[in-house]
Amino acid sequence: MKPRRVRLPFIDRTQAGTLLAEVLYGMRPRDPVVLALPRGGVAVAVPVSERLDAPLDVLVTRKIGCPGQPELGVGAIAEGGEPVFDHGLLDKLGLEPDDLAPTVERERRELARRVKVYRGDRPLPELTGRNVIVVDDGLATGGTARAALRAVRARQEGSGTVTLAVPVAAADTVEALRREAADMVVLATPWGFRAVGQWYELFDQLTDEDVLDLLAGRARGP
Repeated sequence: MKPRRVRLPFIDRTQAGTLLAEVLYGMRPRDPVVLALPRGGVAVAVPVSERLDAPLDVLVTRKIGCPGQPELGVGAIAEGGEPVFDHGLLDKLGLEPDDLAPTVERERRELARRVKVYRGDRPLPELTGRNVIVVDDGLATGGTARAALRAVRARQEGSGTVTLAVPVAAADTVEALRREAADMVVLATPWGFRAVGQWYELFDQLTDEDVLDLLAGRARGP
């Protein structure tokens, strides 16, 4: 789907989510379920879930950082899925996936901790046959989104569709992810993309408590 004409920067994640929700509502998705990538994606997904009158849950992901350079993402992992690596970057760094085994194990533990915090013992919603809408607050490299989309498709058991929906993204990342989802909804792919936060006036880092409050508010209904 082509990017829409929107005014940047967005005020905050809620405003971005409200704009995104209107586009998704116009697509009339059948039997949708909204999965947000915490933490920032949850704030965007709340108005989407409300507009579509769809259940909202989280799909927890973790970046896999380069050993010695943890801020450099060389892959990602989503709950219920396998690690997804940027093999081109690994080749440039002279690394093999096996070299990242300790990092992957550490991120698996943190992922499990966050799943426990956000969902307790409750499993993910049933995804087979559903139109799953994966929401985040933006795409820079797209590593965590790719891992999330593959984890969703694995849980759908060949039945159902997956849509990736974000307010803003780097144009080359959108192109790289097109084969990972049945559809993509992106409001803006601006030039000079360096980081997601540059396209928001307010881009506070959310806490686990913020995520829980947002999910609890949606559970009470709009």
